[in-house]
Amino acid sequence: MPAVTVDDISTLPTVTLPEGSGNALRPVLSRTDAPSGFEGEGFPVRRAFAGVPHELLDPFVHMDQMGAVEYAPGEPKGTAWHPHRGFETVTYMIDGTFQHRDSTGGGGLITNGATQWMTAGAGILHIERPPEDLVASGGLFHGVQLWVNLPAADKWVAPHYQDITAGKVTLLGSPDGGALIRVIAGTVAGHQGPGVTHTPIAMVHATLRPGSQLILPWERGYNALAYVLGGNGRVGPEAATVRTGTLTVMGAGDAIVAAADATQDAATPDLELLILGGRPIGEPVAAYGPFVMNTRDELQQAFDDFQRGRMGVIPAE
Repeated sequence: MPAVTVDDISTLPTVTLPEGSGNALRPVLSRTDAPSGFEGEGFPVRRAFAGVPHELLDPFVHMDQMGAVEYAPGEPKGTAWHPHRGFETVTYMIDGTFQHRDSTGGGGLITNGATQWMTAGAGILHIERPPEDLVASGGLFHGVQLWVNLPAADKWVAPHYQDITAGKVTLLGSPDGGALIRVIAGTVAGHQGPGVTHTPIAMVHATLRPGSQLILPWERGYNALAYVLGGNGRVGPEAATVRTGTLTVMGAGDAIVAAADATQDAATPDLELLILGGRPIGEPVAAYGPFVMNTRDELQQAFDDFQRGRMGVIPAE
């Protein structure tokens, strides 16, 4: 980890704080450690948002860190066909390969630094699983699936998806050359990521070398979450300690500060952070299973529509 990197960070555009903004560092509001579980056909996950109030997460709803796990031949697992309505799923594969298919006829491979951004909107059926050659060979599997809520006005848009290949991700560096910043969606320090979103958000994967520090400008109107994919470090002006599986929720301010411990574990030589933020939607959320709506009546309608086949048909092999 990670799949997308560069040999010389100093050759990249540098992230700097704008002058005259005050540049208040965002304080730490809470830290939680993600519990472990299983998803789909039995692949291991960490439930990143467990125990965090929705008001602090809005516009995000749910996030799983998938793996990291080294599968033996025959062991890789995925999901069965299942429906979604009312939000967007973001599948970011750091290492390994997932194969996606959906009821609109879309599909493709998500592999080694790529992201598949699916707008479920009014309703879609999809499946994600490792391709047959990976099942046969085994191998490393590590990624993230994030659910981004849609406002009521956009919950009924037509389903569609974006393939964001690893080569499209915007790469930036810190002034000291110790941090690599991958902007997947949104704008960070004036640099736009490739993901196109209905709900205004920013999504960043940052790698901090041992002993390095990152000060990342952040949209003041967004919330700010930092999740540790791997490694050990400190977050916020309080230098709150974090480790693999820690989610930090930060308060208001202009920038996020994080630092990697000088000594890291052999399995995770750097501090790997997934940094998220978005403009809160501020609407009621009724979520259950694969649906994220605004009311219980809309949830019931979603289940009825799925059972009656109104969210699409599984395409023939």
